[in-house]
Amino acid sequence: MGNCCNSVVNFFGRQKNTNVRVSLPAVCFVWQIAMIVLFGVFIRYDEESDAHWVEFKQENNITSDIENDFYFRYPSFQDVHVMIFVGFGFLMTFLKRYSFGGVGFNFLIASFGLQWALLMQGWFHSLDPATGKIYIGVESLINADFCCAGSLIAYGALLGKVSPVQLMVVTLFGITLFAVEEYIILDLLHCKDAGGSMVIHAFGGYYGLAISWVLYRPNLHQSKRLNGSVYHSDMFAMIGTLFLWMFWPSFNSAITDHGDGQHRAAINTYLALASSVLTTVAISSMSQKRGKLDMVHIQNATLAGGVAMGTAAEFMITPYGSLIVGFCTGIISTFGYLFVTPCLENSLKLQDTCGVHNLHAAPGMLGGFIGAIVAAAASESVYISVHVSLKSSEVLINVRFSLFKGFILRFPIWGDPADDNCFDDEVYWEVPEEEETIPPVLEYNNHMIHKHQDM
Repeated sequence: MGNCCNSVVNFFGRQKNTNVRVSLPAVCFVWQIAMIVLFGVFIRYDEESDAHWVEFKQENNITSDIENDFYFRYPSFQDVHVMIFVGFGFLMTFLKRYSFGGVGFNFLIASFGLQWALLMQGWFHSLDPATGKIYIGVESLINADFCCAGSLIAYGALLGKVSPVQLMVVTLFGITLFAVEEYIILDLLHCKDAGGSMVIHAFGGYYGLAISWVLYRPNLHQSKRLNGSVYHSDMFAMIGTLFLWMFWPSFNSAITDHGDGQHRAAINTYLALASSVLTTVAISSMSQKRGKLDMVHIQNATLAGGVAMGTAAEFMITPYGSLIVGFCTGIISTFGYLFVTPCLENSLKLQDTCGVHNLHAAPGMLGGFIGAIVAAAASESVYISVHVSLKSSEVLINVRFSLFKGFILRFPIWGDPADDNCFDDEVYWEVPEEEETIPPVLEYNNHMIHKHQDM
């Protein structure tokens, strides 16, 4: 028995090999070819993107091309797409030596994830039993981006500690699990979660946290010198924050019903985001002896209002109710960065690089509770019908699956970095050399020349 345990320990404790020259190209080529084959078998244009649109218009008495759903949904799709690739990507550039990995790996897994999401969501939501085909349009593209968001949130908890091959595996399983839980919550339970507080943010947050817990690195302190920011890296991350903050009303309203629902979702999210900024700044300032602000709080907790408003976005929560949601979540998220994240690492051995628990997981669960409360207080005079449900079983299933997934990722075959080599782009990227700093020569400075002449 002892020999068996020693063998297991030695197997998982083998020296890390970060050479992914074979594994990464193999995964990318094989999986992309698989996508081409599966798309050829299953994916087709829907009636609004097919060349038979003219016939469809005549059969359904549609008088103008403007009534095509593309013209209604595409602006929202653009905004959501920017959030996925620019917002999330640049938000992860705060580490001083991991900007290539933050943006580049975000680009990689989102590009694979949206293809796999179109298939998985299609099989669950829009598979035509008569033809066996999945018909996609602009709304399918929006939902695929939503699906990718869950895996990108999970990536935030693992940032700098895993290889690109591991991230592809995380995305493959994450998209699959997302499609299953989305089908259960939205189709079987008929819950309303337009902005994905539960389906996207709580899922992505706890999925990433559970994997991070399994992949705990007891000697991560050896990379402490790189687990931080510098002035310009924080500025790049703030670009991501601003893109996310500006486009979040589109994220929460993108797939809501035409008319008042979408209008109301944008307004509610807009107000909640604005409110969360002020409370985040207040708590951040209060937490320091001299009242200085912490850029980590400003980059992240200011977005918590948009996360928490996801479920109730299209509800009649009222404008002042939206401000209350933003007010509370800004406080909760900032306190999370101040106290919860250190506690999770010290007590539960959970290393959360980006603090996804404070921005996504906790506000996402709070958003589900807010939606349930607003729905419970609804009356027929306010709504025709509304149904929302918060299922704790979703989180439990998600965590159990993530633990199993994390155990798989512990195998020393994925090319992940050693404990003393995390948070560094040089492991997986060709990094240009730093420019040499040339001290100024005062004798050749024009100002100094004129000064000497005057003297």
